[in-house]
Amino acid sequence: MAIHHPLPRTLLLGGARSGKSTRAEQLLADHPDVLYVATGGTRDGDAEWAQRVALHRERRPTSWRTAETCDLETVLADPADPAPVLVDCLALWLTAVMDECGAWNDAVWTDGGEAAVQRRCEALARAWAATGRTVVAVSNEVGMGVVPATAAGRRFRDTLGRLNMAVADASERVLLVVAGQVLTVKPAAA
Repeated sequence: MAIHHPLPRTLLLGGARSGKSTRAEQLLADHPDVLYVATGGTRDGDAEWAQRVALHRERRPTSWRTAETCDLETVLADPADPAPVLVDCLALWLTAVMDECGAWNDAVWTDGGEAAVQRRCEALARAWAATGRTVVAVSNEVGMGVVPATAAGRRFRDTLGRLNMAVADASERVLLVVAGQVLTVKPAAA
């Protein structure tokens, strides 16, 4: 069953394998033209990753377009493309940003890496708030898991938590997916 809601910005949070991507796709299922933005990229030699990507592709309508990019600010600001956008996912986007900034390294993090990552997160949050497009983003909810054992893992968790909050603040609706069930965290205004 397709869930249609004409709101411009929706954030779906959930744990790994919670069903959040499937539910996000259902939110836009009645739109024949959707730009599906995959932020995970390809991972040469990783058969499990390739299988996950293939399953996601098979599930989507054939009329949907796919863009593999982490340039979300440009996608969100594109006035020439009125199609709804599904971003899957913000956690993978942040992983790519931290890779680009060298922010996994403790010394790089303290010597400008943190500031560089923060600037990218702020730019994304501004683009999300400013977009006139119907957008649905998927992200991992990181506040309910174990505390990562490494400093790099903790900074990723903390940064993603702050990014999720900024995107949620600028969203009309926030949903939490648990075991495939959708819970409303921030209901759409009437």
